[in-house]
Amino acid sequence: MMTEKNRKQIPVRTLFCILFLLLMLGGIGLNFLLSSLLLEEYYISDRKKALVHDYGILQTASVQDLLETDDFDLSLRSSLRKDNVSLLVMDSETRTVKVWSADTRLMEERLYANLFGLTPVIHEGENSRSAEYPQSDSPQGTDSADGEKKQEILFSDFVITDILEEKVPYTIYVVRDRRAGARSIEMWGPLGESSFFLLRSPLEDIRRSAAVANRFNGFVGLAAAGIGAFIAWLLSRRIAEPIQELTDISVRMKDLDFSAKYAGGSRTELDTLGRNMNDLAQKLETTISALRTANNDLQRDLDRRNRQEEMRQEFLSNVTHELKTPIALVKGYAEGLQDGIADDPESRAFYLETIIEESDRMNTIVQKVLMLNQLEFGDETVSMERFDLAAMIRNYLESASLLAQQAGAELLFTHKGSVYVWGDPFLIQEVFQNYYSNALHHVKPAAGSGTTEAVIDIRIEFRGQTVRVTVFNTGDPIPEPSLPHIWEKFYKVDKARTRAYGGSGIGLSLVKAIMDLHHREYGAENYENGVAFWFELDLAGVESEKAAEERGKQERGIYGSDH
Repeated sequence: MMTEKNRKQIPVRTLFCILFLLLMLGGIGLNFLLSSLLLEEYYISDRKKALVHDYGILQTASVQDLLETDDFDLSLRSSLRKDNVSLLVMDSETRTVKVWSADTRLMEERLYANLFGLTPVIHEGENSRSAEYPQSDSPQGTDSADGEKKQEILFSDFVITDILEEKVPYTIYVVRDRRAGARSIEMWGPLGESSFFLLRSPLEDIRRSAAVANRFNGFVGLAAAGIGAFIAWLLSRRIAEPIQELTDISVRMKDLDFSAKYAGGSRTELDTLGRNMNDLAQKLETTISALRTANNDLQRDLDRRNRQEEMRQEFLSNVTHELKTPIALVKGYAEGLQDGIADDPESRAFYLETIIEESDRMNTIVQKVLMLNQLEFGDETVSMERFDLAAMIRNYLESASLLAQQAGAELLFTHKGSVYVWGDPFLIQEVFQNYYSNALHHVKPAAGSGTTEAVIDIRIEFRGQTVRVTVFNTGDPIPEPSLPHIWEKFYKVDKARTRAYGGSGIGLSLVKAIMDLHHREYGAENYENGVAFWFELDLAGVESEKAAEERGKQERGIYGSDH
């Protein structure tokens, strides 16, 4: 089997010259073939179009009764002269109406012959025995009459060699003059109600002309092919030299030798290719040198581990800070009980209640910290399920109805149907629970609204293939500088108030981590009368009662009422 190294190569210069010669010879041969086969047919078709064109002018003038006018005569003669066409118009009494010809007598004879069917039809390549007259109703005579007819055909000066078109109101023939050996194309027929016309144009011997032209073109083509081959050889040399240089450079590059540089100056795409190969060699040399000195993938992995370690340390620092206060309170109240500071039952009950509350707060912080740690460091997996989001919200609100009553808030949620989405039901409930708890802790009558109602408005909105859940509460808007930071771990807008209701600053960080795992959007927006928190999920099925959603939009709501 022939390998790549011992395979014989054909020089580009030789291929270029062979291709050029084949194209030249193919063009000459195609021209010769087309001229031999189609030139005569094209020439006769062109002559026929000229006759039809002139007939159209003549017919229009006849209809408009302009044949005798001088203006028409000038226009007609100009067209006939340009097309090299002779014309004869004769009325029914054999009087010449209009003539344009160098041989009027010949034109009259030809028109008579066509009118009375005196010109026999002999197709090219046929003998006189197969000849006939063009009239289908020619008289049928005796054998003597047939013999006379054959004699007429045999000695007729003009014969029809081809019938190009025969229809009402004209007929077009190719006629050959036996005496002169010349051919003409004739068009004749009635003109108007009482006249006849004959249009006649000579046909050159196109076959002979085509043969002479083909011979001449052949000699010229061969000479041009020889000269072109010489020029192609010179040009191919200029093209092949830079290609050969680039080939040598590529061989050295294959052996990891990047010192070779392209130095040609052909001012073509080859020059651009050469410069690109120089740049490629330089970049490959730099890259290989860098790969030998360092492993980028290992370095990237080490950097990632360092960042994770920094995040863990920061996380532990924040957790320690959050747990420090409740631990100190538990310890202080416990020591007070131990030292007998609270002697009466009411004081002891207060101390014990405080210890229990702070213990619950520490437990909540620890649980949320563990969940956030699992979400951020990849220990938690998202179990994507198709579930009813509206049902989940209704069930949670029913179980937490006492919380809204304790906060003195009016709860608005009017969605009646089912909304099926894709997501992790447990994690999505955690998102909604954080939004709802956040709303309960901050809800109050809107400032300047003139009402004492504190409202929490929960809505489900359809947005194409996604569904958005919005939890809105009346109250004070979040300060604009703090709005981008509320998703950060342990960030608190109002630390004193957050401490009052036991907030840890982790809830919205959990929301961010959960929604990032779902690769879905979430956010918060300020309004003049409160704050709206929202998240989106992929829609898996629309509620069966779409009208319920439309009714929910139209009912009284506080969310965005300032817009």
